[in-house]
Amino acid sequence: MATIPWWVYVLLAGLAWGTYVPLIFYGGTELTTRPGTIGGRLASILCVGVAYFILAVVIPVTLMLTRDDAKPEWRLTGLVFSGLAGAAGAIGAICVIFASKAAVDQAKLDGLDPASYRIYIAPLIFALAPLINTLLSLVWHPQPGQPWHFAWEAPGWKLPTGILLAAVGTFLVLLSKEDLEARKGKPVVPTSPAVRVSGGSEAATSIAPTPPSSVTPGGS
Repeated sequence: MATIPWWVYVLLAGLAWGTYVPLIFYGGTELTTRPGTIGGRLASILCVGVAYFILAVVIPVTLMLTRDDAKPEWRLTGLVFSGLAGAAGAIGAICVIFASKAAVDQAKLDGLDPASYRIYIAPLIFALAPLINTLLSLVWHPQPGQPWHFAWEAPGWKLPTGILLAAVGTFLVLLSKEDLEARKGKPVVPTSPAVRVSGGSEAATSIAPTPPSSVTPGGS
């Protein structure tokens, strides 16, 4: 592990977190017996738990037992806060899973398309997470053996501006993707440049307007 560059871990973390929401949404859908039930969501949580157990229990314990440089210092504060981090991660995963079902149910009650609220889940989560992380880091500065060390550090104008731009950018990028997914398979009114829907995907076919008869929602 020491030979792997730090930026590789950064890329892998971004890849893992970036693919989590689409993967868990689809997995939960595939495990659902019928619309309106929660069995598929619970099964997807179970699958996440099994993956956590293998990656976060079996592998670390094995390394700690077999490598001299993998022996930890068992401090109470470290155990408590690491456990809280694990709980936060698990709660977040569970909330993501149930957010999809709750959003679909609410949209149906409101007489809207089932994806009307669901498309906002991933954009809001990944826009809020870095915002909350940064704001917490501004006031909480734990020291070794002193976890409850708080102090306010006034940021410059670049920090709030950067947070705002990052949150808005992340929201818009993910929202555009979710909106595209929600519109798949629906008739598209051609504009210039014309868009022709074929096989569930969209592709530009020309730069001139195309008559509506050329739009084929379900296939070519």
